[in-house]
Amino acid sequence: MPLRGNLHAHSLFSDGVRSAEQVIAAYEALGYDFLAITDHDDRVPPHYWRALAALRPQLLLFRGIELDYRPLSQHVGRVYGDREVLHVLNHPARYNLSLDETTRRVAVIRGDGLAIDAVEVTDTGHYRPQYDTDVIRLPKIATDDSHREPHVGRAWIEVEAPRDRDAIIRSIKAGDFRLGFAPGEGAPG
Repeated sequence: MPLRGNLHAHSLFSDGVRSAEQVIAAYEALGYDFLAITDHDDRVPPHYWRALAALRPQLLLFRGIELDYRPLSQHVGRVYGDREVLHVLNHPARYNLSLDETTRRVAVIRGDGLAIDAVEVTDTGHYRPQYDTDVIRLPKIATDDSHREPHVGRAWIEVEAPRDRDAIIRSIKAGDFRLGFAPGEGAPG
């Protein structure tokens, strides 16, 4: 049975409107198997990492952060497994990037030593098909980038992997997953 999860969610630690515990509870109520809390690096308090590590949810929780790659003002999601790390080029649609600009940004960021392993094809859970193309030679993930209630549960990925953070990250890097969307979110047909 596939594991369902979201790799981009925000809490009161940055610009979300719910505590981390409330964010987790919302995804658990929807039956999610894993979740990454990825608050903004320039807004999190000093105790952020300790607070995430202290949480004891039923779902598999990934610690994460949304980096602002400042030379381009581009958000990059960093999701930590136990040994593996996943970097995602976040919401190119929000920046209204062309495909050429998207691939250029990936190359620039990689050239500076930050691996980019995947790219989002959603913006707050809404499918943006222009980024779901072979022109971008990376796995394409769906997230809901939740900040508040309407975002939760709009988009996710499903992986056939053991319930293990590193196994899930390896599956994503290999492109071994499916995209999932709530009805009405412009999902691929």
